[in-house]
Amino acid sequence: MVRLARSEVFDPHEVVVAHLYNRTCRRCFLMGNDQVSGKNFDHRKIWIEKYLQQFAKCFSVDLLAFSILDNHLHLILRSRPDLVATWSDREVARRWLMLCPHRRKSDGSPLPPSEPELKSIAGCPIKCQEIRERLSSFSWWMRLLCQRVAMRANREEQESGRFFQDRYRATRLTDEASLLACAAYVDLNLIRAAMAETLEQSDHTSVQKRIEAMKSESPSEDKPDAFLAPLSIDEQLDPVGPCASDSSKRCSDKGFLPISLVDYLKLLDWTARQVAPGKRGVTPSAAPPILVRLGLEQATWCELVKDFGKLFCSIAGRPESVDSMRCHRTHRRYHLRRRARELLTLPD
Repeated sequence: MVRLARSEVFDPHEVVVAHLYNRTCRRCFLMGNDQVSGKNFDHRKIWIEKYLQQFAKCFSVDLLAFSILDNHLHLILRSRPDLVATWSDREVARRWLMLCPHRRKSDGSPLPPSEPELKSIAGCPIKCQEIRERLSSFSWWMRLLCQRVAMRANREEQESGRFFQDRYRATRLTDEASLLACAAYVDLNLIRAAMAETLEQSDHTSVQKRIEAMKSESPSEDKPDAFLAPLSIDEQLDPVGPCASDSSKRCSDKGFLPISLVDYLKLLDWTARQVAPGKRGVTPSAAPPILVRLGLEQATWCELVKDFGKLFCSIAGRPESVDSMRCHRTHRRYHLRRRARELLTLPD
């Protein structure tokens, strides 16, 4: 099936959650142990984490989850055009100039923008509107991330050419079931790849950052997961609207899953044992309550998490959720693969 253009799936004026995936070119392991060159590039994962922290601070995009492996990376992002709309023209200019500075310090970090630099954007309504849209764009997030990693890696090896594949993959997540399954899929990636045995050993993942934050006694703004969106959301009690963050590390304080962090970690730990038997512990006799609340059987849940990347292409969600949506440009229906439809169809 021909993949839909991203402009048919993602409306830049909507708050949208998406799973984004990109792989290094030629299937080389350019972010880990590369057998072709015999070199180890694990330090590039640290580069990417630092870029994610910078982007979460400047973009109007929530970083919900991530995992960085030797030859590819996964992100779950939520665009926030509603939040960027509340920023002043000056704030839009400041954030963009911290992402794409005109001047840098000797260590490469951006210098605070000068008044003329701010006015060059804030004083031009057309340019300011264009920058405002970029700050809530998945494409600009991925463009800057891939470009900067590629340029830095090429300088390091005195090479030229592509580092990542031409086109990143993006799947829209339309409901809680698809978002929970995708978050588990992303956070369990290192365990699946036999690169870690436990969640806390899963280096360069959002779940490791959240576990470290639970153990940390630092103030909330200094915790390892401060740049990530909060995991839990209470749709009845939490405030509605943009929910701008009081922290300087992320754009908003809005959660994304109707589950506590402790329950989410228990669910991940249980799922890891189901998908990869022989790991630590034993299988519980009953599924965690969250699966019952979402109407997912044990076998269904395990298959969703194990094969998420194969089951969903441009859009993910329950059939009734996907079928009710249309491409915002062509008004065509979205396609859901047969096996995904079977797994997520609620019993009568």
